[in-house]
Amino acid sequence: MTDNTDNDEYPEGSKGGKAARGTLNALSGAIPFAGGVLSAISSAWSEQEQERINSFFKHWIEMLKAEMAEKEQTIIEIMQRIDMSDEEVASRVESPEYQSLLRKSFRDWSGAESEDKRTFVRNLLANAASINLCNDDVIRLFLDWIKNFSELHFAVIAKFYNKDGITRGEVWRALGKDPVREDSAEADLFKLLIRDLNTGGIIRQHRATDYAGNFIKKTPQKSRPGMGSKVHKSAFDDDDGYELTALGNQFVHYAMTDVPAKLQYNSNRDDETKHNVSDKGISDLF
Repeated sequence: MTDNTDNDEYPEGSKGGKAARGTLNALSGAIPFAGGVLSAISSAWSEQEQERINSFFKHWIEMLKAEMAEKEQTIIEIMQRIDMSDEEVASRVESPEYQSLLRKSFRDWSGAESEDKRTFVRNLLANAASINLCNDDVIRLFLDWIKNFSELHFAVIAKFYNKDGITRGEVWRALGKDPVREDSAEADLFKLLIRDLNTGGIIRQHRATDYAGNFIKKTPQKSRPGMGSKVHKSAFDDDDGYELTALGNQFVHYAMTDVPAKLQYNSNRDDETKHNVSDKGISDLF
């Protein structure tokens, strides 16, 4: 009589080799354009290579399990932050438009490679269910920003949000960076960050507006012949101020501002309800 094996154990030896090769053969049929490559790989495996192959599949499965756990945690945290007793909110969550946002966010989950980015996605989806300040096309744009921008981009955005008219030099110092040469890699990186945010419509140079919101042109300043600067403007310039655009401000409010939880989830209570009601007066999640 043989002992039962744990479901988490992975095949070893010749049986493992057949199982792993069978997996690749199945994948080769499911993915026609890659079928020839996968079939070649499976036929080239020897039994001696099986330990390495098993290790690869084990790490792959563990990665998928971790990703599913993150998605589950994010969904729970979103539901903790929305008021499902509100008919408009409940209708919004069940709408095809909101479900499309959920699918996009989880399809692009590889872009949420850090806890901060996961929190941004959570806040964005929670606010998109409860607030109607911008349309779903803008929400999709915000999801793309979270996917494509680095955490350093978001740190810079936070500095612009905290102070209108802040200069690039002030941003650099607010990040806690030491002075560097203009031809250094650090200066090139900082200029790239500012260029990304500027061309992406998140920040702009500070401009005065009239009562109708029109931007007022600056009066050009003429310099005397021979009195102009002989060097280009510094990456850490302290003359021109910057500010967030209206779109950038919406992104901060939707994604970078934490949404307080209305419900508390307790996974240890199996026989009782798993949601504790806060003083917001929500009687039931669904």
